Amino acid sequence: MERVVVARVDRSAPGRAVVRWASQEATLRGLPLRVIRHPLPDFLDEAQLVVADMRVLDAVAFSARPVVLIPEERAVRHPPHRVAEIVLGVDARDPAGGALDFAFDTARLWGVRLRAVHAWWFPSCAAELPFGVPEEDRATWEDHEVQLLADALRRWREKYPEVRVLEDVRLFTPPHALLQLSASAGLVVVGRGSRGEPGPTVRALLPESLCPVAVVPS
Repeated sequence: MERVVVARVDRSAPGRAVVRWASQEATLRGLPLRVIRHPLPDFLDEAQLVVADMRVLDAVAFSARPVVLIPEERAVRHPPHRVAEIVLGVDARDPAGGALDFAFDTARLWGVRLRAVHAWWFPSCAAELPFGVPEEDRATWEDHEVQLLADALRRWREKYPEVRVLEDVRLFTPPHALLQLSASAGLVVVGRGSRGEPGPTVRALLPESLCPVAVVPS
């Protein structure tokens, strides 16, 4: 069966940015583009990638394929000439293989750097420290998180040696870290669990992201 890039255009939302973004992506991937206005399930077997308006959340809930959600048109930038990087949200303790594959492969196609972001917070024992977290403890914990991220990425760095990777460990919640970076990124990539509904990070990210967001199922 021929693979296609699907642009899902909703009657209640402007579709120009969605179709433009999907068309550029189809050209980069060497795939036909199909623009649809009806529910997605009939086309999922053919879709390699689904592109939809940020407000069309059923695209995320039902799709077994990566879905790129596009914010309002003024926020959309697209490589290879206008962005410096793709941002990938990584849980270094439980990395989502689908999201990693999609992010690395898209960075390869776009010819841009991939920033792999792992957000972390102090362990629960830090709350019991009477005078705050000592700097040496923070440094030790952060070094551990850095190593976790490096280990999580190793397989994909070997698989995609041509992709430039920046490993970025941040003392933030995942939505906060990714939203900060969306202001300058061309795309933010996050994973989605197998149950269908977007998780808390995806739900917090979508309304505020300043660039397109790719939600990739497990």
